[in-house]
Amino acid sequence: MDRRQQKTRDAIFEAFSSLLYSKRYTTITVQEIIDKANVGRSTFYSHFETKDELLKVMCTDLFEHVFSDNPGSENTHDFSLADGNPDSIITHLLYHLRDNNKNIIGLLTCESSDMFLRLFKQYLDELIVTHMLDNLDRKNTYIPDDFLINHISGSFVEMVHWWIKNKMQQSPEELTKYFLAVINPIF
Repeated sequence: MDRRQQKTRDAIFEAFSSLLYSKRYTTITVQEIIDKANVGRSTFYSHFETKDELLKVMCTDLFEHVFSDNPGSENTHDFSLADGNPDSIITHLLYHLRDNNKNIIGLLTCESSDMFLRLFKQYLDELIVTHMLDNLDRKNTYIPDDFLINHISGSFVEMVHWWIKNKMQQSPEELTKYFLAVINPIF
């Protein structure tokens, strides 16, 4: 994708995020998105077939960046030298959720939050498998992996809901300590 296309896509994402933060998903129209993004209708449809596809692509882009195996240095944090341990990965993820607070709140509170949560949970499940289950010596081997993965990712999603509801008062590092203290007995 060239820079001009990326700039247009970013404008559409920003417009959609802004609308999600202030309006219900079902009431947002493509016309409002293109007006706010200052792009033409054909330009919007050359990037996205529907508003639902826009939501899915926006979530996927966010998660692919957040769950990247090679995190880079960013404005608020630098995990580029992290060794892939669960503490660093979880803290990095929480920084992104905090830094994208406006987008995350809009996505979690819209009527299509189930799409966001389903994608979020898929990425979390993969993260748990590759960075937690494969690297830790489990005490409770009688617990099926799929049950354990579902339990941990579900717990993380609920923790994020709690954190947002409480205005993100805890730092990502502090929240990581809480989360790991709760799940470490499983291992």
